[in-house]
Amino acid sequence: MVCNAEQHVGDKQLMSTFTSNYSNSAARTILTLGFIYVSGQIPYTHENKPLPGNPTIAEQAEQVIQNVKNILEASNSSLQHIVKANIFLTDMDTQFAEFNGVYGKYFSEHKPARSCVAVKQLPLGVALEMEVVAVDKDANKL
Repeated sequence: MVCNAEQHVGDKQLMSTFTSNYSNSAARTILTLGFIYVSGQIPYTHENKPLPGNPTIAEQAEQVIQNVKNILEASNSSLQHIVKANIFLTDMDTQFAEFNGVYGKYFSEHKPARSCVAVKQLPLGVALEMEVVAVDKDANKL
């Protein structure tokens, strides 16, 4: 992850934009005024490769949540600091319960606001995508 741009007012950083090599059309993460906006994460490994074989929705969910976790930790946040999650599935009827089982392992006590939406198709033919908004661990110091 590379910090491509920072905007400051006085000594207060207003926004940082982080990108990765998997998309040139969107920032992976934007930090602004104590909030961390993470673009949709798909079940690709940190080497920017799809999961091998024919992964289950549970395996894909594990990878997506791990991707989100890694980004948040690099941005001075964590899964427990997520305030909103948007989940996109390509087949709500067959995927929701399996996805929700994995999601519940990570969000059993801390439950962010969440939307789960069925979509016709996702980029690169993946079955799920997750985007989140989190707060910086030090947001109360802003």
